[in-house]
Amino acid sequence: MTLTPLPSHKLFLKCKAADFPFTSTKTLEPLEEIVGQLRAQEAVRFAMAMPASGYNIYAVGRNGLGKRTMMLRYLNSNAGNSEDASDWCYVNSFEDTRAPKVMRLPPGVGHQLKQDMEKLMSRLMKGLPQAFDNDAYYERSEQLKSELGLKQEKSLAQLATQAKKKRISLTITTPGGYRLVALNGDEPHSIESFAALTQEEQDGFEEIINKFEKKLRAVLRKLASWEQEYTDKQTQLNEEVTLAVISHQIEGLQKKYQQHEAVVKFLEEVQKDIVENVDIFLEDNDEQTAIAFAALDKKMPRRYQVNVLVNRKDKQAPIIVEDNPTYHNLFGYVESVTFKGTVFTDFSLIRGGSLHKANGGYLLMDAIKVLEQPFVWDGLKRALRSKTLGINSLERELTLSGTISLEPEPIPLKLKIILFGDRETYLLLQQYDPEFMELFKVAADFEGEMPRNVDTQLKYAKFITSLVHEKSLMHCDRTAVMRIIEHSSRVAEDQTKLSLHAANIANLLREADYWAGQSGSKLIRQEHIRKALDSADHRTGRVRDMLLESIANGTTLLSVTGKRTGQVNALSVLYTGDSEFGTVSRVTSTARYGDGDVIDIERDVKLGGNIHTKGVLILSSYLASMFGFKDPMRMSASITFEQSYGEVDGDSASVAEFCSLLSSLSAIPVNQELAITGSMNQKGEVQPIGGVNEKVEGFYEACKMLGLTGTQGVIVPATNVHNLMLKEEVVEACAQGKFHIYAVSKVSDAVQLLLGKPMGVMSKKGDYPAGSVLGAIQKVMADIRQHEQKLDHAHGGLHSKSETRH
Repeated sequence: MTLTPLPSHKLFLKCKAADFPFTSTKTLEPLEEIVGQLRAQEAVRFAMAMPASGYNIYAVGRNGLGKRTMMLRYLNSNAGNSEDASDWCYVNSFEDTRAPKVMRLPPGVGHQLKQDMEKLMSRLMKGLPQAFDNDAYYERSEQLKSELGLKQEKSLAQLATQAKKKRISLTITTPGGYRLVALNGDEPHSIESFAALTQEEQDGFEEIINKFEKKLRAVLRKLASWEQEYTDKQTQLNEEVTLAVISHQIEGLQKKYQQHEAVVKFLEEVQKDIVENVDIFLEDNDEQTAIAFAALDKKMPRRYQVNVLVNRKDKQAPIIVEDNPTYHNLFGYVESVTFKGTVFTDFSLIRGGSLHKANGGYLLMDAIKVLEQPFVWDGLKRALRSKTLGINSLERELTLSGTISLEPEPIPLKLKIILFGDRETYLLLQQYDPEFMELFKVAADFEGEMPRNVDTQLKYAKFITSLVHEKSLMHCDRTAVMRIIEHSSRVAEDQTKLSLHAANIANLLREADYWAGQSGSKLIRQEHIRKALDSADHRTGRVRDMLLESIANGTTLLSVTGKRTGQVNALSVLYTGDSEFGTVSRVTSTARYGDGDVIDIERDVKLGGNIHTKGVLILSSYLASMFGFKDPMRMSASITFEQSYGEVDGDSASVAEFCSLLSSLSAIPVNQELAITGSMNQKGEVQPIGGVNEKVEGFYEACKMLGLTGTQGVIVPATNVHNLMLKEEVVEACAQGKFHIYAVSKVSDAVQLLLGKPMGVMSKKGDYPAGSVLGAIQKVMADIRQHEQKLDHAHGGLHSKSETRH
């Protein structure tokens, strides 16, 4: 059977202009849906519609797929309004200032209430001092004070008159202190004069003084009662004056917010507290100014502020992206200010986090970043389980601080959390965190590729339009879109697929936009896409060029012409972080008399990986199965990768190793103009491999450097033909007959191409055709058996002669 090279149209699937009914992306509408992600889109739609708790989303997919961008685009288009989107405010609890109260208000009402309270306080700070600093207030206050004074004086005067009649004087010693003294005429007795009195007279005075002391205490109790009455009347007067100033203003606010019961109740509490603490407005207190300055707030009584934690403009479901999910950024925190060397805090210094902002909507985060931050994962699970969001000091949880802290009232939590992460992280969380699947019940599995057909190509064009709009780039003409789609198929390594790696396409568009700008074009055209691809290839190609240079100067031994026994050009792919390229490796084998074992030198020196070792064992088993029916194999072989100084892994060279072994065992040389890639199984079938484009291009570059002969080429698995999306230069060389690509499905086809002879099929008698490769090996083995028999016969004859002489 003659194997023919693949035609050039099978090496690259070009776009047809007729499939793109537009001249440029200017005429295309940007794509609003998640392109090529029907499965993930359905999962997101399901999670959004599920009202039950625990239906949060874990978006699974490798980095660069644009999961966040596509998710944001979908949510912005489909999230709509949310009944749970509200303003959240903290206000002072006048009963317990350490436990601020939370208020839930419709969007926009919280900020309006804050402004109204600031205006109210501003008016009261002016109006209340004025109300207490006028003649009417002073007159009423003085009248109350005069009434008290007159009553006190009259009561004391009556007691003093009664005492004087009994020759006792009532005098004031200190403010609030009184003294009863016996009189000697009109003057108080001195110590000497009182001592000169008879005992009877002294006892008489003491008895009278004792009686008047009792009366005095009764009078003093009456005075204290009158003072309390005065204080009550003064307080009542202050309340009347205060209410006269504030009642109509607060009533106006209550009427304005009458639909919001929480606000009305708060205003009632504010009015009551202002009445009880009106001195706050009357004292010229510099502390309020200093604290306000330290806290970056307005100068006003802090206890009446409204701390708007979340301010919304409408009922649109909030969509929040948290790029730095630290504990404080996520759960909020309580700030503190330093005042006169003391750390000070109150409810107005409570700050919200991303969970507060996203409450009633969606919060998007990177799973790895969440897991990296201390205490965040546990705190997030605790909030989702309890459906409440409290603000706890992280320092307090860690017992690092003994300062007084607040205990704000928790906020009801209702939102959907979307975590972005790779599959490995998803599986680890499933395995090691039993709560994970209860809290993240929906997995949005993002595809890496999408099918390529006429409809999906048009969708992809709209996807490109979306990127153009999002990144503010030049529009693409039709040829540029077609070239991007072709490149996308190359990235996907499949003619029937398109890559959904949005980051790669976005970077390509940015670089093409730059080259279009450099050329003065108003549109991104095909040549700009090609220039961007070539430029990126050149920037990352230093290692590749060094390897090609080593081939050119003979440092790396490579033959691309002639024939060599036991030597095959195998292909592999090298990865250098931001680049991957194909390279040629020389696989050699040597054969000898033995017991049929195949020595894998890479494995014996521990440079062979597990997959490579498996591949060698498979080809060894296949080789043994072809000769092990009649007699054991009388030959052994060794196989290795020449000039390989690092670990070798993968089975994509197993067909090359097999052909090298057959060449060595049969002494039939291998055509060095061909290179081969492909793995094999124990049935002799060629299996697909990865990196087929890079491998073909790698051998082409080597041949071009050493000189193209027109008969060189690469053998690839037939199952990899649909993966071919080769560079234009390679496709053109194949079209001109300068280079060739062969597709094989069985190792026998590869053997025929490389060794120039059919591998051979075993007859019913267990023999192979004389002109086949296996027939040649069988002949060598037959010669070995004959040689063994001659040796055995010779040794047997010598042994019998020896016995006769004996």
